[in-house]
Amino acid sequence: MAKNLLIVESPAKAKTIEGYLGKDFLVKSSYGHIRDLVKGDMGIDISNDFSQTYEVPADKKQVVTELKKLAKEAEMVWLASDEDREGEAISWHLFETLGLKEANTKRIVFHEITKPAILKAIETPRTIDYNLVHAQQARRVLDRLVGFELSPVLWKKVKPSLSAGRVQSVAVRLIVDREREVNQFNATAAFKITAQFSTGKGREIVKAELPQRFEKAADAEKFLQDCVNANFSVSNLEVRPAKRNPAAPFTTSTLQQEASRKLGYSVARTMQIAQKLYESGKITYMRTDSVNLSETAIAAAAAEIKSAYGQQYHQPRVYKTKTAGAQEAHEAIRPTYFNQHTAGSDNAEKRLYELIWKRAIASQMSEAIFEKTTANIHINTRKEELIAEGEVLKFDGFLKVYLESTDEEEDDNDDNNLLPPLTKGQTLLLKEMAAVERFSRPPARYTEASLVKKLEELGIGRPSTYAPTISTIQNRGYVVKEDRDGKKRNFVSMVLADGNISKQTKTEVTGAEKAKLFPTDIGEVVNDFLVEHFKGIVDFNFTAKVEKQFDEIAQGLQEWTKMLHSFYKPFHTEVETTLETADRANGERLLGVDPVSGKNVYAKVGRYGPLVQIGDLTDDENDKPRYASLLKSQSVGTVTLEEALDQFKLPFQLDDYQDKEVSVGVGRFGPYVKWGDAFISIPKNEDPLTVDMDRAIEIIQEKMSADAPVAQYQNRPVTKGTGRFGPFIKWNDLFINVPRAYNFENLSQRDIEELITKKIEKENNRFIQQWTDEKIAIENGRWGPFIRFGKEMLKLGNNSATKQKYTAEELASISLEDVKKLIVAQVPDAFEPKKKKAPAKKKTVAKKK
Repeated sequence: MAKNLLIVESPAKAKTIEGYLGKDFLVKSSYGHIRDLVKGDMGIDISNDFSQTYEVPADKKQVVTELKKLAKEAEMVWLASDEDREGEAISWHLFETLGLKEANTKRIVFHEITKPAILKAIETPRTIDYNLVHAQQARRVLDRLVGFELSPVLWKKVKPSLSAGRVQSVAVRLIVDREREVNQFNATAAFKITAQFSTGKGREIVKAELPQRFEKAADAEKFLQDCVNANFSVSNLEVRPAKRNPAAPFTTSTLQQEASRKLGYSVARTMQIAQKLYESGKITYMRTDSVNLSETAIAAAAAEIKSAYGQQYHQPRVYKTKTAGAQEAHEAIRPTYFNQHTAGSDNAEKRLYELIWKRAIASQMSEAIFEKTTANIHINTRKEELIAEGEVLKFDGFLKVYLESTDEEEDDNDDNNLLPPLTKGQTLLLKEMAAVERFSRPPARYTEASLVKKLEELGIGRPSTYAPTISTIQNRGYVVKEDRDGKKRNFVSMVLADGNISKQTKTEVTGAEKAKLFPTDIGEVVNDFLVEHFKGIVDFNFTAKVEKQFDEIAQGLQEWTKMLHSFYKPFHTEVETTLETADRANGERLLGVDPVSGKNVYAKVGRYGPLVQIGDLTDDENDKPRYASLLKSQSVGTVTLEEALDQFKLPFQLDDYQDKEVSVGVGRFGPYVKWGDAFISIPKNEDPLTVDMDRAIEIIQEKMSADAPVAQYQNRPVTKGTGRFGPFIKWNDLFINVPRAYNFENLSQRDIEELITKKIEKENNRFIQQWTDEKIAIENGRWGPFIRFGKEMLKLGNNSATKQKYTAEELASISLEDVKKLIVAQVPDAFEPKKKKAPAKKKTVAKKK
């Protein structure tokens, strides 16, 4: 048995480190936290200074048992979890749960998983930093209290099954506020003047622009008219040097932002990939708000730059962290070895690693040097002057490796325009001048990257919280990330060429969005309720102040229980007051009056989602309100009276087609054409109210064509389709995904047979045992065998006789009765008779005239 037991959080990290230490060390993983607060209000005793009660979850008991045994046998236990607050808390939990003693326990930290770093950490151990532990406890307790007390308020006052969190609620508020800014924005139009000139020497072109814009079309047209026979000359020429410096190495926040912009990765995916790179020893610790590089790293970068690009490309730089309270880590994210230009086990890891490598290496490279030229172009018939700007790259410096992206939406300016040689007084020949109507833009909706940037600017959250925060608000249904099509808009374009002015009305698409964050209707309702009744929870300054207090606890400047008392008392009072006095919230908007019935029309969030309502609630059974669901493209906050009334036209009946009834309606998954018993989705962004009989037949025929067999296999038809997870073929009730390696449009018989054969083999290996009539099966899953009960995926647990995990032989022979016992242990009412639902009222379908 090894003399030393070293415990880390992840098995991947354990495997890497084990190779660096000798036979005297045994490296084991705790698989993250080994215990957590017990569920419910028993976890925190508020009256006893917020003391906590912890438990080891069932899936960690075996890990804890093994670590306890190994810890007793070892002479020294080394706690080597990550160096941030969460990692410190993991070490503390290990110390308490394993019953360790200070005399034979050492705490070590390292910023990179390399042999020198690990050996240096072993040489310089420390004890557990209880300031960091208390900071993590304060955050955990406060967030548990907020969620535990706030969620029941939402259940009672808004809708069952809702939940709220401290940082998540602020993030939702940012997105809701931005959405309302966008919806309330009124675009203003102005005419932009641009021109192209010839120097008279070959194909040399000078592009210029008028600095001011004209609000009126008549003024813009007058400007063009004045330029019909005008003379143009260079009135002033200014040439000046310009420099551009590289960006600092990555912090957690800037890595998340740049990976989103450059690679299209979500914040959560970026952190998952970075974790793998760190644990395999390829990059330094990925949760940090420091931009500092160690002296060793600066020297290694210098050597690589000089070797790869030459001495002139090297310029050492020291960056200072500006983020308040940055102390979680001591170095920026960088490659462990600068001479390793690529790393990673798959393409995603390689792309992220290369981004980190380029950013870090560029930070130690020379500035880029430009020559900027500005030319003023005089018009002899007008007092205004056009401006032509251009720049020439004289020395690329760090741009040889890397250029930082931005969140700003691209304008139609021609950046980095290259001007031909010009002289003061030189005459220019007008080729074309345009006056184009351009509209002001609303504030940009948040992407995941720009939301992280905003949260960091406000001092809300810390590096470890951004990814879970953004994932949580989407998982809770408060926010969606999606693409949205734009709308067509007309604009006026006037062009002066060859002495003539032509005028056209053109069309452009505006407002198209790509991977933007939008609040849902329920997200807006919850946000408005919290803003009205819990101002502190969603106040930006208050939330930032709480983060600062966590930092002070970590630095030993504040006592953590006092901080919790100062927060909890006013918060708890707000909860009690709100439960007693607040009205129910559903985001109800009065849209107007229905001209047919004379009743009020409302938009609001109902139990099953956003809807519109005609009529008020009364006690009269014969005068009940009528309801209709909103389309997915509509929202409670923006739907108009006309759009609301349109929803009551659905469903409507059309004529029969091939002796089957045809109707149009809206269901759970959106608008549809119903043909007999078949529901056929209407294409995205198509208004169901515009679907007439001819269009319905087209949709039906397209579906019939798509469902037509494309091949036969074992005398059964094979059909093709495209679903939520991409292209697939269907055979014998099996849906088989078609990988990109295949040409989906031209699948051969051999391709189809190969795909079906692989799927059958996979399905055969999937089931260990199956009881079809009971809808119960034991299946092989990614993380091992499990029980499938209807739609539930349940744990197998241990054999009650041996107290050990079931062997493959035991699973192959386990009885249905024993499996049912395992199901009941997790779902107590699994086999109790279901209560019969009252029959639904039949919906009247109007005949479309």
